[in-house]
Amino acid sequence: MSETGYQSDTLQDFTPEPTEARRVVVLISGSGSNLQALIDAQEHDELGGEIVAVVSNQPDAYGLKRARDAGIDAVALPHREYESREAFDGALIKVIERHEPDLVVLAGFMRILTPRFVQRFLGRMLNIHPSLLPAYQGLHTHARALADGVASHGCSVHFVTEELDGGPVALQAEVAIAPDETEDSLKAKVQAREHLIFPIAVRWFLEGRLKLAGDAASMDGTPLPSSGMRLSHADAAEELDEDAEE
Repeated sequence: MSETGYQSDTLQDFTPEPTEARRVVVLISGSGSNLQALIDAQEHDELGGEIVAVVSNQPDAYGLKRARDAGIDAVALPHREYESREAFDGALIKVIERHEPDLVVLAGFMRILTPRFVQRFLGRMLNIHPSLLPAYQGLHTHARALADGVASHGCSVHFVTEELDGGPVALQAEVAIAPDETEDSLKAKVQAREHLIFPIAVRWFLEGRLKLAGDAASMDGTPLPSSGMRLSHADAAEELDEDAEE
């Protein structure tokens, strides 16, 4: 074989790696609006990878229809059919690993995960939470923020660890709470920001820019502060073409 031919063969050996799409599995429990934001980003080549499966613990979740409509493998895995949380998580691990994902995304997945599950995917699992973490971990975040009379609220993308909603934050988006704010209006504003920042964080991870480094998130090799990177209310409103609010 000629030297030229040898070099050509060597190059061919390396061509598949950079062109192979990074693989994402998304876990949902409900309507899947954040899933839709990820699907939309993928369709515009802005996700940095491919959603290869969507898994729901609720068999009637509307998000499964969103997945099927987009030609994505949709898997219902009803948690009530398992005798324990550990048994369900064991089955879920098998379903996820069958799709060989680079990243597992929790997009409204309303399950507390076992330590075994978290450790299996540690460093390659992201969640979106409707508050500016560490404030308002858990449920009913909008009502709690309004009850406390805080001036700002928002959402956070964070790495998943064994602490509920306590993993290192990568990216946040802020919303200023208006004087006449209601729970419904605040929820709508926060959701718009979720749909804005979640695909960005996923893309950064798939591009190798966003990583879990010890007990902190890092971006381009630089550790991030505990609040991650934060998009201000004004910047988020501009990105979303929201009306200016006094």
